[in-house]
Amino acid sequence: MINHKLEFSPEEMRAMGYRVIDMLVDEAANRRDQRVGQKADPTVIRPALREPVPAAGIPFEEAMAQLNREVLPNRLNLLHPRFFAFVPGPSNYVGVLGDLMAVGLNVFNGSWLGGSGAAALELQTIDWLRELCGFPETGGGLFVSGGSLANLTALAVARDVKLGGNFEGARVYFSDQTHSSVEKALRVIGFRSEHIVKLPVDGEFRLVVGELEARIAADRAAGLRPFCVIANGGTTNTGAVDPLAEIAALTRREGLWMHVDGAYGAASVISDRGREILRGIELADSLSLDPHKWLFQPIECGCVLLRDAAMLKAAYRILPDYLKDIHRNAQEVNPCDYGIQLTRGFRALKVWLSLKVFGLDAFRAAITRGFELAEHAQRCLEAMPDWEVVAPANMATVSFRYAKGDDALQTALMETLLADGYAMVSTTMLRGHTVVRMCTINPRTTEQDIEGTLAKLDQMARALA
Repeated sequence: MINHKLEFSPEEMRAMGYRVIDMLVDEAANRRDQRVGQKADPTVIRPALREPVPAAGIPFEEAMAQLNREVLPNRLNLLHPRFFAFVPGPSNYVGVLGDLMAVGLNVFNGSWLGGSGAAALELQTIDWLRELCGFPETGGGLFVSGGSLANLTALAVARDVKLGGNFEGARVYFSDQTHSSVEKALRVIGFRSEHIVKLPVDGEFRLVVGELEARIAADRAAGLRPFCVIANGGTTNTGAVDPLAEIAALTRREGLWMHVDGAYGAASVISDRGREILRGIELADSLSLDPHKWLFQPIECGCVLLRDAAMLKAAYRILPDYLKDIHRNAQEVNPCDYGIQLTRGFRALKVWLSLKVFGLDAFRAAITRGFELAEHAQRCLEAMPDWEVVAPANMATVSFRYAKGDDALQTALMETLLADGYAMVSTTMLRGHTVVRMCTINPRTTEQDIEGTLAKLDQMARALA
């Protein structure tokens, strides 16, 4: 029989739902004993999933069996306490339930008419983040998919405010440690390589303000139009934070826009240590941050904040005839007026619910834990013969290498460790060499997880060297 209504009985829905919840809870309870990840061979998994679109449905359990056989094992487990690669996404179960409710109820959060409760809750949650980041009451923003879209959303406003429609001679500045999403965003909004100035960093991988100032002056003297500086609030490579207060002073003197890419590190501002490292972030004109990183939310959840939220509205609000019903009351706030998406989900729910259930102090402690774990890793490395710390622990990130091995060996270590399944690290390039990198933001990670991972790496390095 064809299920043309696409519906099930309450009993069937409960059974399917409990099946999925049981799977999630069982995985959480046994996560430490599982593999940290597995990468599928495309010549195996693609044929295994290749089939015509099914004309007739199959039982839910059969579909789940195929997922558990072919799909779900072949992933990196970002929740695993020994997943140290890239920037992990160690989400929390309350956030998962928030996403479940948002998706299950199919909440439309593009307009006040479509979801006034959702719009009001997003405004409140954004206001919490605005206040925690030190932005003024004129500030505001919205939740987006992640740092990439947050950067794009903010930089399009910077372009409009500072340049209007004239890109001729425009120049935007950032360091060679800045995330690729920034350059991608600039390309999408119309800039080309000649508009972009990448500057070298100092010994701590931070933008050098003196060199930035000199380059701005030289470009002005050449008749060019500097308009924006993008500072890092925690780089992916090393956790480096640019001198934000000094950059803010310079951009204000020069009349430039200051954007902070804080997708990784900005959320740590809620902790005492993060606030000190990020001193000056409150002076930015715009800021990106990712709650699905250091606020422990399920993917996807990014956030963009502006000092003056009205600038977002000026850049993005369009009033077509088919939306006239949502713009009749000036007191109603429509999220679609502040960003790219009209149809958008209820991302704020998981952030709000997590903060309500756990409280801010729990998140502060979890962030502090991340700092401490990276510092523990550094101490362990410094006590290990033949290992070199290349970038000391910063923003819960530490980079290092096996001193007796070449670049190929460092890469082989990452691949061998993943194949082993015990833990995962990633590699990057620093000062022209491949280094191994650990990011320790998962609050469920233990010192024993760190020590066990480093012991594995040491054993593998000596075997490979």
